[in-house]
Amino acid sequence: MKRIAVLVSGGGTNLQALIDAQNRGEIVSGKIEVVISNREGAYALERAKAAGIEAFAVAEKSADVLCEKISAELKLRKIDLIVLAGFLAILTPEFVAAYENRIINIHPALLPKYGGRGFYGLHVHRAVLAAGEKVSGATVHFVTAGVDRGEILAQKEVAVKAGDTPESLQQRIMEEAEWILLPRVTEELCKKIG
Repeated sequence: MKRIAVLVSGGGTNLQALIDAQNRGEIVSGKIEVVISNREGAYALERAKAAGIEAFAVAEKSADVLCEKISAELKLRKIDLIVLAGFLAILTPEFVAAYENRIINIHPALLPKYGGRGFYGLHVHRAVLAAGEKVSGATVHFVTAGVDRGEILAQKEVAVKAGDTPESLQQRIMEEAEWILLPRVTEELCKKIG
């Protein structure tokens, strides 16, 4: 059974999808051991605690200090896989190198489109709508030192509908793509990790 850490910054809807998948028996090769936020008071921490999962914040502005402290917590718990679920801090190259091919992220667009610095949350959906795209979706990828540049592990398309707002598109992509892909890839990787 692989040991999973989930890193979060906000409400934790993708974390909830992982918890629900674990409870339904869809994630059986790994177990969420800890949830760490870079923001005090992130609602995701409440979701984790409600599910009986250890959860706390490491609120540091410096990326170096943040990554050092998170790394120490992960080593303490012998974490095998790190899942970024709405984690908005940029990880240092040293941190990423230490966990090569063991950190995944969910991105709310079809990478390589609408990825990189500044493309997160509603910013992505606003850009998709402004460009007149007919299709968007979600991508699960390995995390590398280049933001949203790691190997793509899974993608799922979601139609952009007439009259969509950034908020309605975000909700549909979460429901039809993110909440399906992230648990599936998490289970697949837990099976593969030696």
